[in-house]
Amino acid sequence: MARDYYEVLGVARSASKEEIKNAFRKRARRYHPDVNPSPDAEERFKELNEAFAVLNDDQKKARYDHFGHAGVEGFARNARAAGFGGLEDILDDLFQNFSGFSRTRAAHGPRPGNDRRLDIAIDFEDAVSGVDIHQDFERLEICDHCEGIGAAKGTKAIRCTECNGSGEIRHVQNTFLGSMVRAVTCSVCHGSGQLIPNPCRSCRGQGRTLTQVSKTFSIPGGVYDGTKIQFRGDGDVGEPGAARGNLYLVVRVRKHKYFKREDSDIILDIQLNVAQAALGDQILVPVVGGDEVEISVPAGTQTGKSFRMRGHGFPRLRTDGTSSGRGDQIVYVQVQVPTQLTEDQRELFQQLSQSLGKNVQPQQNGRGFFDRMKEFITGENS
Repeated sequence: MARDYYEVLGVARSASKEEIKNAFRKRARRYHPDVNPSPDAEERFKELNEAFAVLNDDQKKARYDHFGHAGVEGFARNARAAGFGGLEDILDDLFQNFSGFSRTRAAHGPRPGNDRRLDIAIDFEDAVSGVDIHQDFERLEICDHCEGIGAAKGTKAIRCTECNGSGEIRHVQNTFLGSMVRAVTCSVCHGSGQLIPNPCRSCRGQGRTLTQVSKTFSIPGGVYDGTKIQFRGDGDVGEPGAARGNLYLVVRVRKHKYFKREDSDIILDIQLNVAQAALGDQILVPVVGGDEVEISVPAGTQTGKSFRMRGHGFPRLRTDGTSSGRGDQIVYVQVQVPTQLTEDQRELFQQLSQSLGKNVQPQQNGRGFFDRMKEFITGENS
């Protein structure tokens, strides 16, 4: 069971923030693993970090005072898991407030290559079926002239005399925790540990040059506009011994003249003439890929009627790039009223008008389009 935070820091529950901070300084100096060889020093140090992280935050302290450990469980767990990284951030703030001194840590090991981003545009149909795209792009590659060394041919790099080849400079700072070592990246060799008296002219001593490369990318069916696909190891080359960066391909899907997308479904609006809508018909409907599929339009079809064509939509793309089934194509009907008629058509419509009559039929219950729209907007039932 976790100990009471006030007990850990040795302060009263009425202690001020300054008293809490001073108590933390005192105990941190005692249990810091750099100055305390005891096997339990690290665990005590983490316990101090957790207690200070909670009690130094007014909001977290109030929750702890009211609910105990249950009120800050998640935050406290993260503070403890952060270990020395979280505590170093706190100590940095304390150092800056105490003496204006800030510690930094030098990066160790060769640096991996940077990531690259490439935007490509594909057609709507290709977003449905998938497509292979051959693309030229630029990335950093090992310099051919110096083979990545950075030095001109016939010469070589030498050890940096400032850091003695370590890539970092260490400074000893006396603090309330005792003598602490601060490591910073060497400003002369920039962390490489080497100097190049005669740099390669091709890469200017960097060992890498911007090179145009060609690659074929496989875009799976089902991608959305704005989908970002990661291609591991296709970014910039890293420093010797380090991994390449990644390439992120951002897919833009061009709009289609007729088709639209809604989740995994494809939407298509079609127009029927009044005869087709009234009498019914067998019609051919286009689908992605250039084919046509026959569907049956029943007699009396109204504007807004929809037909679902199973399995003619987008593949449902999983996060791992595979698909699970397909969406549908949904066809929405709009009945087209002719605006220009031939004499024969006009005569036929006049005969139809006489047979149907001219009486206006009010809608029963008085709930027409206006009433339904009013209900939708106000949320009231008439």
